[in-house]
Amino acid sequence: MATLAEVGALNSLDAQHRRDALWQSGRAARAVGPLLEELRESNSASPLAQMSTEERLSADFRGTGLTIGRHPMAYRRKEMNARGVVRAIDLRRMHNGKPVRVAGSVIVRQRPGTAKGFVFLSLEDETGIMNAIVTPDLYDTYRFVLVSAPFLLIDGVLQNIDNVISIKALAIEALQGSAAARSHDFH
Repeated sequence: MATLAEVGALNSLDAQHRRDALWQSGRAARAVGPLLEELRESNSASPLAQMSTEERLSADFRGTGLTIGRHPMAYRRKEMNARGVVRAIDLRRMHNGKPVRVAGSVIVRQRPGTAKGFVFLSLEDETGIMNAIVTPDLYDTYRFVLVSAPFLLIDGVLQNIDNVISIKALAIEALQGSAAARSHDFH
C-alpha cells in the first residue's frame, strides 16, 4: 500500500485543490492486493473539477458543522456593501434609533413562552454576532422565512442603549445560500 507522502497527498504543490487531495488520499488508503502489488501508481491529478466556493462550504458544514475557511458572508461582502448592509462590528459605533440593514447566517432563533410572541434572532457575519428582535405581527408576516432561511437580511431600527445592541426588525428577507451551520432553533 502506498503512503500518503508517496502519492503526493501531503504535498501542497501536487494537491492544487480539495478534490485532488481527497482523490490522492483515497488512493493511498486503498489496499492493493496481490494482483496489483507490483504495479506502480501514477501521480495523476483527480479527474474531478475543482470545488466551487459554495460546494466547499456545503461539504464543510455537512461533514463537520463548521468551516476552517472564510465565513460564508465574507464571500458576499461586496454584494452586501452595495445593498447597504452594515457589518456586525460597525453597529457599536452607530447611534440609537438609526435605520439599519444587517445580514448574516442565523445561528439562534428563540421564541420564549414568556416573551408574549416576540422572536429573538442571533445572526452572524464575518465580523461578529448581531441580535434582532421580531414583533409578533412581523413574525406572523414572515413566519416561513424566519423559521427556514439559513441567511437573512433584516431592515430595522438600531437599539444601542448602554452598549447593548440589537435591531428591531421592520422587514425581513431570505438571502440565497445553503452553506451555513445549523442554527439552534425553538422549533
